Amino acid sequence: MKLIGSLSSPYVRKVRIVMAEKKLDYQFVPENPWAADSAVSASNPLGKVPCLIMEGGEAVFDSRVIVEYLDTLSPVGKLIPSTGRERAEVKTWEALADGVMDAGVLARLESGGYDGRTESQRSQVWIDRQLSKIDDGIKAMARGLGDKPFCSGVHISLSDVAVGCALGWLEFRFPQIGWRDEHPNLGRLIDKLALRPSFADSKPA
Repeated sequence: MKLIGSLSSPYVRKVRIVMAEKKLDYQFVPENPWAADSAVSASNPLGKVPCLIMEGGEAVFDSRVIVEYLDTLSPVGKLIPSTGRERAEVKTWEALADGVMDAGVLARLESGGYDGRTESQRSQVWIDRQLSKIDDGIKAMARGLGDKPFCSGVHISLSDVAVGCALGWLEFRFPQIGWRDEHPNLGRLIDKLALRPSFADSKPA
């Protein structure tokens, strides 16, 4: 398998961590989807990463679809429950974390991360709206985690992978958001996850 992606993308990192936790072999193909000469659209018509190229050449895209598929490939390190409320809980955590990342990406692009917009075209109201979503999302994460060792119980799951990627990316791109001071339980979780090789080897760069 080949994984097309950017080392700075939190969505790509989520897939890389799942690959590592599942002990799956793959080739990483670095690609900047924002570059003028990006070839990612040849595999994903939406022009986004991550994109997983299967052994037969078929493409699978969207990080949620990819990680769900990867979790079925090996019984090692099961990250998503098969059925029931437990599965819904893990997928909801993933949706929350992805929503925080979505808002962060939109805020960054609007505030200057995308060169295709001039200063006069940028909207501070839009940026503030996205930052508010981030703040609300982090508060929901902290409430949901409480004093549990992991987001969805006593073992690591996709919930923790997704939350770890979201908060790790915020520290990378938005260090001014001091979520650790207000939510020390999230800080303890992230520090614990950072000790795992899958997280340590995939820090955004």
